[in-house]
Amino acid sequence: MSNSKNKQIKTKFESNWTSKSLESLEKDIWGEPKYDSYLVTTCHRLRKKELKDFNIEDLRIMIGQNIGLKFLIPLAIDRLKENILAEGDFYEGDLLKAVLTSEAAYWREDKESWKKIIDLFNINIETLNNTDTISKIRKEWFDAFSEFEKFNN
Repeated sequence: MSNSKNKQIKTKFESNWTSKSLESLEKDIWGEPKYDSYLVTTCHRLRKKELKDFNIEDLRIMIGQNIGLKFLIPLAIDRLKENILAEGDFYEGDLLKAVLTSEAAYWREDKESWKKIIDLFNINIETLNNTDTISKIRKEWFDAFSEFEKFNN
């Protein structure tokens, strides 16, 4: 079991929020998916899952679809603090990339979390520069960060 599941994440939410699903927290039940694609059915399934049980890939998928950002970004920040290169099913750093490329409007509202991501990226810049990965992926991180910085500047 990951240590992050045992840590209390500091947020403005009620103390047991990670024991709830996005459906419960957002008070919005989507019902059955209208399309039978992997992505659509996965997103519907994940909306019913307790947030404390989300893994890196779950976060990557949902954040990549801009679903539940208010609740999932704090979890992602916690994971990225542990490992800036937290990896879902695609490649090292795919969670970071999903966070950096998520909806600009969210980040303009949540400046505190935006600042945390800026700081995390800068603190880990040496790791990101020296990670043994293909240059295209590294370039994507830095290009996404460059755009991300502009959201509140």
